Amino acid sequence: MKYKRLGEMLVDVGAITEQQLEEALAGQKGSGKRLGTYLVDNNYITEDQLIEILRMQLGIDFIDLNKAKIDPSLVTLVPKNIAKQNRVIPVRLDKDTLYLAMEDPMNFMAVENVRNTTRKRVVPMIAYSRAIDRALSVLYENEGAAKAMEEMREEQGFTTVEDTANVLDSDDTNAAPTVKLVNSIIERGIVEKASDIHIEPREHDMAVRIRVDGRLNEIMNIPKELQSAVISRFKVMSNMNIAERRIPQDGRAISRRPDGTNIDLRLNSLPTIYGEKIVIRLLTREQSILNPHGIGITDDDIPKFDRLMKNTSGVVLIVGPTGSGKTSTLYTMINALKSDTVNMISLEDPVEFQIEGVTQVAINEKVGLTFASALRACLRQDPDIICIGEIRDGETAEIAMRAAMTGHFVLSTIHTEDACSAIDRLKDMGVEPYLIAGSVRGVLSQRLVRKICPNCREETKPDEVLLDYAGIKNVAGQKFYKGRGCHQCFDSGYRGRTGVFEILAMNSKLRDIVATGATGTELRRQISGSDFTPMIVNGRKLVADGVTTVDEIVRTIVTLE
Repeated sequence: MKYKRLGEMLVDVGAITEQQLEEALAGQKGSGKRLGTYLVDNNYITEDQLIEILRMQLGIDFIDLNKAKIDPSLVTLVPKNIAKQNRVIPVRLDKDTLYLAMEDPMNFMAVENVRNTTRKRVVPMIAYSRAIDRALSVLYENEGAAKAMEEMREEQGFTTVEDTANVLDSDDTNAAPTVKLVNSIIERGIVEKASDIHIEPREHDMAVRIRVDGRLNEIMNIPKELQSAVISRFKVMSNMNIAERRIPQDGRAISRRPDGTNIDLRLNSLPTIYGEKIVIRLLTREQSILNPHGIGITDDDIPKFDRLMKNTSGVVLIVGPTGSGKTSTLYTMINALKSDTVNMISLEDPVEFQIEGVTQVAINEKVGLTFASALRACLRQDPDIICIGEIRDGETAEIAMRAAMTGHFVLSTIHTEDACSAIDRLKDMGVEPYLIAGSVRGVLSQRLVRKICPNCREETKPDEVLLDYAGIKNVAGQKFYKGRGCHQCFDSGYRGRTGVFEILAMNSKLRDIVATGATGTELRRQISGSDFTPMIVNGRKLVADGVTTVDEIVRTIVTLE
């Protein structure tokens, strides 16, 4: 009955039609979702529309949880399991009245559950769904972490860090304190959509930082006396040797989410003067963005990208610094090229995504399985397409070039600043110019820039110095944007990242130039004025289209020419 009342309310104000309501009610029955959530998820209405309608029709107040200061002691009133199950956040207590933030204030069952648990009068307030997610993580995971640290202090043996496997379940109700603390750290990273979690020993404590959209933020401090137990737990869950503290180690684990999805965790330990540092890379198995548009290749560059992908031999290189998205681009190419009619072998360190139909080899230098040795073995496996995670040395580079010249199509990444510098890098590795000229078909250079949050985007006037650095001239009439900061981007002004590319497709003229031993600078001079679009030009287009800011282009792309 309550769903019908909400539906009628939405129809009355013209947010949806009667027909849309009937469609939504039919779809919502089998989804397990409440009607409001179903309508938002399926784009019948926006979350802002739903909130405004409930405010106006029911007189329910809205609360921005990202700006609200919530007393941490309130978590003792509403236990974690009740809060997560009903998706509610206790906001404040006024005598016997508890103000409760909810994504659906018409969820009367949730209100009743909290009322019975707290024995308080409950006043619902409405909040954004993403803000509820973050508040659940920050408020309850921080509380759980603090409680776990207190329990760890009370225990002296810390013998329980080894009693679980390398799979982390989200339900750790009966787990040891150390396990709870580590799980809460990983859960916080996942909720914040972090790419990495850093566990950093310092002189007097241990810091926990997460990298979100390329920036590190400190989220927690762990007392020094708990350092050993926490580090040991990370090493146990990733099958590292906990007795070995003198050398770096690598490991992996899987975090199982309540919604059934898995997050791959890649862990690395590094000895420091204050103890071992742990860095965890979070790898989601979501591959929906692994397509040219999804990674950020522009419509103008799509034909060049497609032309490179139609090669049946030669080398295509993806270049850029660490963290520029090269691996995502490589997987995008693999997805596009895999087929039942070709034998594709991929050499990776480590294997980040498992792809059906591709033979994937995990490089293990400890046992002698290097890129070079694996590549030699791979050539005896009758491959059509060879993917090399990274060309790190001259031996691997030369084998790859010779493989390309004998009829194989080779994809690889390499660390250089731009497309033209890739030629210089190969020569520095000892590859002969004639091999480079005869094998390289094209080079993709890229960077990642943060995108302006679409929810709080507003016009701005950039600094003249930054405009000059970015090479943006004749700005009369051009609009510039920035993110003001809101609940959806956690007040950063940015949400998500996209790639900025330049694609250098080799032709007979450029091959002749490379064969003579020309430098990247000379090559850059030759392609000036051709159909080659430099990365900075694509960056300026992103600014003009309101996708990113001038500040971000200047920060990310080398612009001082």
